Amino acid sequence: MIHILYNKVFRSVWGVLPFCLFTFSPVNAQKLIADEPVVNVGKTGYQVPVTAVFELKNKGSRHLVIERVKPDCGCTSVDYPRRSVNAGEKFTITMTYDAQMLGHFCKQAAVYSNGSKEPFYLTMEGVVLAELKDYSNTYPYAFGDLLADMDNVEFDDVNKGERPEVVINIVNNGEKVMTPNVLHLPSYLTAVAEPETLAPGRGGKITLTLNSQNIHDFGLTQTTVYLASQLGENVSGDIELPVSAVLLPNTVGYGDNYKQFAPRLQLSTDSIVLGKIGGKTKKQEVITMTNVGRLPLKISSLQMFTPGLKVTLDSRELQPQQSVRLKVAIADRNALLKARQRPRVLMITNDPEHAKVVLRVNVK
Repeated sequence: MIHILYNKVFRSVWGVLPFCLFTFSPVNAQKLIADEPVVNVGKTGYQVPVTAVFELKNKGSRHLVIERVKPDCGCTSVDYPRRSVNAGEKFTITMTYDAQMLGHFCKQAAVYSNGSKEPFYLTMEGVVLAELKDYSNTYPYAFGDLLADMDNVEFDDVNKGERPEVVINIVNNGEKVMTPNVLHLPSYLTAVAEPETLAPGRGGKITLTLNSQNIHDFGLTQTTVYLASQLGENVSGDIELPVSAVLLPNTVGYGDNYKQFAPRLQLSTDSIVLGKIGGKTKKQEVITMTNVGRLPLKISSLQMFTPGLKVTLDSRELQPQQSVRLKVAIADRNALLKARQRPRVLMITNDPEHAKVVLRVNVK
């Protein structure tokens, strides 16, 4: 009597609630396991069907037969193997929702097999929107559900004492209210988000400000911060935001007399190509550097914007009319191709006309 009453109540609740009633079978009785028994498919447009793919495995020692897969309503179709599944074999089951109703949805399907008397339940979740906006052009970079118009920040040609700003435009592409913020800021960076909270579908901006007084070394300074959608969010590679700044040396003290006899850097080229060129692999390029001035030329800083390059220089001090070789080579091609910043080599010199020298590296 109790069992019959429970079934009636269960069927009644199933028919009226807009959310899922998660049902689980005894673990020991099942011969099926799923990598993710609950799959969130995110957003879809009205009348735009959406599909969830479930990865399953027969963990039993015998062949498994999927007898049927029964979705909880006619708005969901399923596809599953109509054959015997070997012991230890992996397979997939798909659920497709027709998206004929607006709002959040949660659909279940019961998997019946010869592996257990109880069904195994799969669940797909998501939301159907009246208008599904495409932000891929305006906000092409994803930091979780927070989208942005840039995936790295560069403060270029900064003089000591300056406070340059970079504005990152953002939009909430998720389903919950966000509190955008930047985590792990060093002492020379500050960040302000406007507005402080973002409703789903709303846009805003994050302003990064560089305090150059807190940078001590001339040349390239790099760090990694994290563009988070919520306070206290765990940092990961998915929300990394590389930040670089180039602090220029002070050339105000150079008088006209010095400039007349100053060192002068001359390069054989300021742009190189490495990788597969014309059927051949070019892993190294040699650049000739010559001091055509009258005073010694000093290279105070030699740095790379990205990992994956190897740079060697014969000497960091060139006497007048002296030439040296700068070798730029590929150390890790995959790291270069994955880098968010363009591969470049930076030099800081005492040439008043070329205090900062950038060599562009194109990797194919």
